[in-house]
Amino acid sequence: MRRNRIVGLLKQILAFGTVGGIGFVLDVSVFTLLRETALSPTHVHGGAIIAKIISTTVAIAANWVGNRYWTFGRDRTTNSAVEAIEFAAVSILGMLVGLACLGFSHYVLGLRSVLDDNLSSNVVGLILGSAVRFVLYRSWVYSPRRRRNAPVAEVPAPFTSPIPTV
Repeated sequence: MRRNRIVGLLKQILAFGTVGGIGFVLDVSVFTLLRETALSPTHVHGGAIIAKIISTTVAIAANWVGNRYWTFGRDRTTNSAVEAIEFAAVSILGMLVGLACLGFSHYVLGLRSVLDDNLSSNVVGLILGSAVRFVLYRSWVYSPRRRRNAPVAEVPAPFTSPIPTV
């Protein structure tokens, strides 16, 4: 029993990591593209922060789909609107962790190169933010306890015609 729970947790962590990896590629790609073009800090004050908000939002949207239907698919409830709001809240919290790392590195430590910004937000911030997100997704948004207590959607009976068939 305990071994099955550990194996299940490891599979869930692997799926979370895979979904997160796809989100990471999206996040870094969009962040770097925006930071080096339209939102370059040399042209736009706060450009690195704005680029990070946009890139993380794109990654959150991709991660929502992957986590809802794969990582935590077994534990999702029938109320996807509530889950979406909770997922967004947890994702924003994770984004704030990454932004705090980026802001500290960029503005307090004065480390402002593309490499510095990527290391602070997409390595340190990502690791810390991912840990926060996984724990909250697993214990709150997709908690197995909530699934068991969730109302089961009733499947409507198939339509039957009042006209007898021959």
